[in-house]
Amino acid sequence: MGLTGTALAIDAGNSKTDVALVDTDGTVLGTARGGGFQPPVVGAGRAVDVLAPLVASVLAQAGTDGPVDQVSAYLANADLPVEEAGLTEEITRRGWARTVTVGNDTFALLRAGLPDGGEPLGVAVVCGAGINAAGLGHGGATARFPAIGRISGDWGGGAFLADEALWFAARAEDGRGEPSDLAHALPAHFGLTTMPELIAALHLRDIPEQRRHELTPVLFDVATAGDDVARAIIARQAEEVVLLAAVALERLDLLSEPTPVILGGGVLAAKHPLLHDGVTRLLAERAPKAVPQVVTAPPVLGAALHALDRAGATAEAYGRLRGSWG
Repeated sequence: MGLTGTALAIDAGNSKTDVALVDTDGTVLGTARGGGFQPPVVGAGRAVDVLAPLVASVLAQAGTDGPVDQVSAYLANADLPVEEAGLTEEITRRGWARTVTVGNDTFALLRAGLPDGGEPLGVAVVCGAGINAAGLGHGGATARFPAIGRISGDWGGGAFLADEALWFAARAEDGRGEPSDLAHALPAHFGLTTMPELIAALHLRDIPEQRRHELTPVLFDVATAGDDVARAIIARQAEEVVLLAAVALERLDLLSEPTPVILGGGVLAAKHPLLHDGVTRLLAERAPKAVPQVVTAPPVLGAALHALDRAGATAEAYGRLRGSWG
């Protein structure tokens, strides 16, 4: 038996997926977490398969097998209109809800950070495993980026920073680059002594590919200790975050009015002083009226808020929902 007045909120990222079943009075009826969502790797159908047991779990928690009124799904790798359309079709085909909305997961972060009610105006920059930005302007205007990687001009994100640290460390050790403590700290993290040992271990898969992300915190530690090479990488990341925000604000004609700039994703949410201070300083220079705000609430909250928006929920419902995530 289906449930009326309910919605499935989905935030599917590269490394993890959150699903929540919410009532439009703001009550959370069920939550579930699963693995990463990567349609470019496995295809849209198999990627949506990852969502199926999570959807089944939250419906079971509410004592139903669906359908619900609405799916609000904000998904990593829904970067191009054709990808959004394909994923919308795939999710609609599953019959989980009577209506389906699909968007890029950056918009979930944005919605989580914006106030409830009124015209949604703001820009979000997410720097987690990857990096992306999106914005909403007057009259429903949007600004976004393809965010496909280097071929779409992207620079940064946790995975990228780890590889950048490896690149500079390798050159520091073999003489092609400036000396850096990264050449010692990165191999030491894995119990190794030299960069050639680490390079071989990564190349031969003695160290699994998925462990490379462990090097991003090492990069920040080395930068904090004063290493010039590591600090330059962090400074470049701050520049890219601000560039994304400022360009989105400019596209939306929001540079001249106070506008929230929502910062999220694991790298930005950590508020590492070198990066956070660099972002706030550069943003004040490039977009003086921007109001930066770090959001640590899970992006699935943004998906759930979108569902309440569509249902015309009350202020009490928004408060109840936000309270569920602290």
